[in-house]
Amino acid sequence: MEFERPAGSCRPGKVTATPVTALVALIARILCAAVPLTLSGCTTISSSVMASELHVAVWQPVTLDFTGPSSSETGALNPFTHFKLSVTFTSGAHKVTVPGFFAADGNAAETGADSGEVWRVRFAPDRPGQWTYSAKLFAADGAALLPDSDPKLRVHASWSGSFQVLDAPPDAPSFYRNGILRREGRYFRFSGSGTHWLKGGANSPENLLGYADFDGTYRVADNARAGEADAGGELHAFAPHRGDWRRGDPSWQGSKGKGLIGAVNYLADQGMNAAYFLVYNIEGDGKDVWPWRDPSDRTRFDVSKLAQWEIVFAHMQRRGIALHVVLQETENELILDGGDTGPHRKLFLRELIARFGHHPALFWNLGEENGPVHWLPHGQSDAQRFAMARHIRQLDAYGHPILLHTHSEAADKDSILAPQLGNRDIAGLSFQVSQRETVNKEIRKWQELSREAGHAWPIAMDEIGPWQIGARADRDDPSHDSLRRHALWGTLLAGGAGVEWYFGAEQDGNDLTAEDWRSRAALWRQTRIALSFFEQNLRFWEMRPCRGSAYCLADEGKTYAVYLSADTPVLERGAIAAGTYRLRLFDPLTGDFDLAVTTIEFVDGDLPRLLSVSPSKADRVALLERID
Repeated sequence: MEFERPAGSCRPGKVTATPVTALVALIARILCAAVPLTLSGCTTISSSVMASELHVAVWQPVTLDFTGPSSSETGALNPFTHFKLSVTFTSGAHKVTVPGFFAADGNAAETGADSGEVWRVRFAPDRPGQWTYSAKLFAADGAALLPDSDPKLRVHASWSGSFQVLDAPPDAPSFYRNGILRREGRYFRFSGSGTHWLKGGANSPENLLGYADFDGTYRVADNARAGEADAGGELHAFAPHRGDWRRGDPSWQGSKGKGLIGAVNYLADQGMNAAYFLVYNIEGDGKDVWPWRDPSDRTRFDVSKLAQWEIVFAHMQRRGIALHVVLQETENELILDGGDTGPHRKLFLRELIARFGHHPALFWNLGEENGPVHWLPHGQSDAQRFAMARHIRQLDAYGHPILLHTHSEAADKDSILAPQLGNRDIAGLSFQVSQRETVNKEIRKWQELSREAGHAWPIAMDEIGPWQIGARADRDDPSHDSLRRHALWGTLLAGGAGVEWYFGAEQDGNDLTAEDWRSRAALWRQTRIALSFFEQNLRFWEMRPCRGSAYCLADEGKTYAVYLSADTPVLERGAIAAGTYRLRLFDPLTGDFDLAVTTIEFVDGDLPRLLSVSPSKADRVALLERID
């Protein structure tokens, strides 16, 4: 049956198309129609190649626009439910079917339009060569949720065409050279280049998209519960980062977007490669992010807001920032269909995948702190979690990793994660740990359990406790010693897949109110140093944690990396195989190796005192490479 929209619902901040903006959009469509294309409809190419050249580069999304029935976000026939655009792309025997979406006037990010006749699909080709496409716009009551083969669907319009895909140019941004980021074993790896990837980035602010420059964005009354951050009275502006916006960077509606685009630039300039953000936090923390026109009507989406999100997401990808898309929170995971993957959840997932699934470096996270917990005993069940992950996997043609964000306490992980072991729809864990000293031990535990279950999980340390503190600003914790030792190197030397830094609920500039990523400049630097050490010195994907409790990763009998400090566990006898090794000591604060290179011999697993603690009493990473 057709979904209904509550009468009288509205939203602040929506810019309607004026006669001038409508004229601009019309002229653009006339010019597009004048181009002699083999493609039906207007084609834009994100690599800025002119559509008339009829070719694009592999991995770089192609945008196809089709002129379909005129509709609106508030139309009597809901364009998000009554119609369904499905496009099949073919290269030889290879076929990929992706969902399309209603795009209003085709320029809604600029015009704020909520009506029009443009129907759009974005597709990232995964191989060079000749491609064809066949697009069908179906219509029926509830069409969006029906399979393409359902006899109730009728074809309202159809289009077909072809285009040429070339190899990625050598100067393409890294994500567009390397391909789709996917799980492989305990790590993530690009499908094109085969390069392994370690994550380093920002977990805060989690309400990154609660941004004043997005259409239709405002805060629902925020009554922060005990145990969560106060979001304050204002939406994000990211004013400290407006100066990081550069000529040639995107914006919309004049100068809107410059604060957030500048923040993305800053994070990328620090060598970070990921950002965590919620797309739905109603009744959760912040209460200022949702994809719908009205947060109370979950069948009508905000086309201009989502088009503006896409501008930011595309810039993040160009700057090498992976999209960690967190789909819900523990407080609201039962709102859509009572936790089931029913009509509202399916529609929500379809729109997000249709509009953003073309991005090469993207993670779908089932939800922050997913599942029941002692302080909120109602949450999605194992069966509901399985169904949601399975549905995403079936709808997302690109195979983006699906993650599960954990609760912080070990007992809660035992309860919720154990039934997920072996579930191949879940690619890995987004880890939360309440006490940083336990990070290494907990990651090793769940890696081993998942390996034994036949489906090893990449595990990234994405939210570090205690929840009140997290990662403090540099002015409050200039050296970040405990974070560096236990959360950063403790994760990586456990075989973890990376880190994202959570800012703590009771900090000035907390996980909801943070506006200036410069507040953690020293932490970004230490993170980049650690990632570079792994990328330049270790085949980390072939290594495993050493025996014992030391922070030690090994290619057994060949290469070892060991963290040395007065505050981390020491190596146990027999942890390193007997032999002669070259020893170099690495400074995790400066990123430099000490000048001295030592040859050291291990006999019957005996350990020299040197590896108990660095002689200078300063933190060092010992890199041992066997030479006999």
